[in-house]
Amino acid sequence: MSLPQESTPLWYVVHTYTGYENKVLSNLEKIIENRGISDLIQAVRIPTETVTELTENGEKEIERKLFPSYVFIKMIMNDEMWHIVRNTTGVTGFVGPGSRPVPLSEEEVEKLGVDPKVIEVRFAVGDNVRICAGPLSGFIGVVDEISADKKSVKVTASMFGRETKVELGSMEVSPLDETV
Repeated sequence: MSLPQESTPLWYVVHTYTGYENKVLSNLEKIIENRGISDLIQAVRIPTETVTELTENGEKEIERKLFPSYVFIKMIMNDEMWHIVRNTTGVTGFVGPGSRPVPLSEEEVEKLGVDPKVIEVRFAVGDNVRICAGPLSGFIGVVDEISADKKSVKVTASMFGRETKVELGSMEVSPLDETV
């Protein structure tokens, strides 16, 4: 099988034996380090979530795999990398028709939470901000609340002498000291 040569790293999904996800992760990390191929295999992830379980001793937080028996790999796909990953102990194959790996789309990567983006907000609750998108673009407001995931903010803007509360994406406002 000959794969087309890629130049951009994309996310692929690898199926593993049940319970071998961490072993595959550590094996791949060792291979990447030993062979010096971190430019070709850029990331290996096992998406997890923290859940609270009720036990007889009370509550206990545990980390649970979102996709048991699957490992996500950001890599530049070529014959050599396919061979390295495919022959890693614990790997049963790539996800895709036959033995052809199919990369995840950007939307799938975002929805699956494989490559979480860290959103940096440059303002805090109580700060004055300029609204830089939407129908209120150009108005000044005060930040009332920032969502836990930092994707949205609630702002009180003064429009025509009246206070108006709006919820905006965190990228739709900027600190007053910044030029838009």
